[in-house]
Amino acid sequence: MASTFVNWLRSPKAREYFFSTHFWGPVANWGLPLAALADLRKDEEVISGTMTTALTAYSMVFMRFAWRVQPRNYLLFACHATNATAQLIQDARFVNYWYNGGREAKLTGSTVEAVKAGAQEAVDLTKQEASKVASSK
Repeated sequence: MASTFVNWLRSPKAREYFFSTHFWGPVANWGLPLAALADLRKDEEVISGTMTTALTAYSMVFMRFAWRVQPRNYLLFACHATNATAQLIQDARFVNYWYNGGREAKLTGSTVEAVKAGAQEAVDLTKQEASKVASSK
């Protein structure tokens, strides 16, 4: 198996492939899914539903193209399959955040944390002032 692959790598067919747009186009295109995967960690507030949906459709169209072109371009297909998957996840995050109560839950959670922090700060300040008053007597 390994020797077959090594033999292919040394062949003119491999050089032809690696110096073609059939290889370099998908390699250059990997910036899209890598950026989409990095965006999965970003806050839902910054997700654009319109752009995410457009990128999903774009990748699905090019997945079909990569499958239909002869010879099939598996590298391009994998690139756009990854991007479409990441964009669909982003779309789900967008819908959950804006339409299924995710934003309210996040705001409520951060509000509760802010109130707790404020209350603790007030208790700490009160204790400090009480100890100052007690020590000045």
